[in-house]
Amino acid sequence: MLYRETGDFKTSYARDQQIFPVLQDRVAFWALLAVAFLVVPFFIDDYWANSIFLPFLIYALAAIGLNILTGYCGQVSLGTGGFMAVGSYACYKLMTAFPELNILFCVLLSGGVTAAVGVLFGLPSLRIKGFYLAVATLAAQFFLVWLFNKVPWFYNYSATGQITAPERSIFGYSVTGSGVTPAATYLFCLGILVVMGFAAKNLLRGRIGRSWMAIRDMDIAAEIIGVSPLKAKLSAFAISSFYVGVAGALYFAVWFGAAEPTEAFGINQSFLVLFMIIIGGLGSMLGSFLGAAFMVLMPIFLKNLMVGGFGVDIAVAKHVEITIVGALIIFFLIVEPHGLARLWAITKEKLRLWPFPH
Repeated sequence: MLYRETGDFKTSYARDQQIFPVLQDRVAFWALLAVAFLVVPFFIDDYWANSIFLPFLIYALAAIGLNILTGYCGQVSLGTGGFMAVGSYACYKLMTAFPELNILFCVLLSGGVTAAVGVLFGLPSLRIKGFYLAVATLAAQFFLVWLFNKVPWFYNYSATGQITAPERSIFGYSVTGSGVTPAATYLFCLGILVVMGFAAKNLLRGRIGRSWMAIRDMDIAAEIIGVSPLKAKLSAFAISSFYVGVAGALYFAVWFGAAEPTEAFGINQSFLVLFMIIIGGLGSMLGSFLGAAFMVLMPIFLKNLMVGGFGVDIAVAKHVEITIVGALIIFFLIVEPHGLARLWAITKEKLRLWPFPH
């Protein structure tokens, strides 16, 4: 009785097609968004911005991108780190080649460049799938990182091989470079995530999203009913790569301000985003956010508890963290393949009946 849909009638198609059809969901979502935009910027400091909020926002964006490809279209990818590197280096080249170009356009164009690269590496998906496609995207991961390491043009012939973001501002507030404020970087990333999150949610409810899910569930049957595998798979690679590319651009330009491909965009980055959607929930927008939040907050919680609370050595705490992540992945794959998003759905179902479960 705490969470009820009874009495929530729809009298128009517009109301029936709302993203949040239940009143409680709408109120909770807009309240959360109001707090995020109107309250958090006044209290955020460097620690909260760089350790919690920016990683959560950027990884949530990357997780949405990978979830579009893997969770909704069924195309396994292990090249997320490489595509994030494409977004980062595209953003760096745009920022240095066009100093007058607004940082927002640099970030979005970086996503466009990554989408083109994603389509190129998505071509094998027309012939192969499953394990073989995973290996093909893994090859893309290693090739892209190697390319950015070995071709000096990508890092403007820097002696160190590292790329550094020049200072850029939007509406008079610096969001990259040394003069940034925590509130400005937080609001910049939050604004992009909210807009792209809404776009992804609506895309998934439309014709393109339904064609992805048809290909995921049974590609032969989808082709029989008129879904083109070519368009569906390549559009999934393009849009997924766009999201990952934007996340990579924000990761480099806004969060760290500098990057080196092997350390910043290695295979660990690909597995980290993959773990986020597995734990959060494959084929779920909410799962992308829950998985990103879990993977960002869990190491901080364990470090504070074990190192700060019990005085455990940092190396031991790190090993415990890796063990817990591994155990959770096995648990979710076996017990609840739809992750935290499904657990939240079960909780809502229980609340609808409480306190009369019969």
